[in-house]
Amino acid sequence: MEQQIPTQESTGADLVSLVLSEDWSLSIYASPVAVIAILIVVFLVWLVMRIYFRQRLTDFQIDSAEFGLGDQKISLRLNDTDRQIAYSIWVELSTRKIGLPIDIEDDVISEIYDSWFAFFSVTRELIKDIPVSKVRTDSTSKIINLSVEVLNEGLRPHLTKWQARYRHWYERQLDKADDVDPQGLQKRFPAYEALKADMLEVNQRLIRYRHKMNELVTK
Repeated sequence: MEQQIPTQESTGADLVSLVLSEDWSLSIYASPVAVIAILIVVFLVWLVMRIYFRQRLTDFQIDSAEFGLGDQKISLRLNDTDRQIAYSIWVELSTRKIGLPIDIEDDVISEIYDSWFAFFSVTRELIKDIPVSKVRTDSTSKIINLSVEVLNEGLRPHLTKWQARYRHWYERQLDKADDVDPQGLQKRFPAYEALKADMLEVNQRLIRYRHKMNELVTK
């Protein structure tokens, strides 16, 4: 035989009843109205959380024109893989003479080219190491494609046009240079002004690329 807790009445109108049986076990009984009310509360909590996280995952836009890659905008729905890729690229850009401003008066061009080439190689390896299952994700694929375009269209053209010509000239000049320092010697390159202008333009694009990768990480 069961008896109810004295503070409760067992009627059809009860929303929730606590029942204490003779063996001192406690049972909770909920009316259909109470069950529906609980489900509504759970649904509202789920809806609020969903809206909250959707706001945190709003589309992130990248303007390719910032990097000289056309005028299209890329929309991304970020995930942890995207942030990891962006972080790895950002670290490379931030620790090499590539995503940092070039001081054309004090920096040595041959060392800048060493840094650019190293970044090209490291970024290519980073992209290759991404699991193919992650590449299938739309936003991850877009970040990879953007990074490849920055390498191939933002960096490679300058290296193709200038690096071999400059290094060949520079190495020959070193053999017969007097006491001129590297910064002074590089200014003697016949196309120095054109090389400098192109290098600084590429540098500005890569700085903007670094900032965008930082935004992806911290968003």
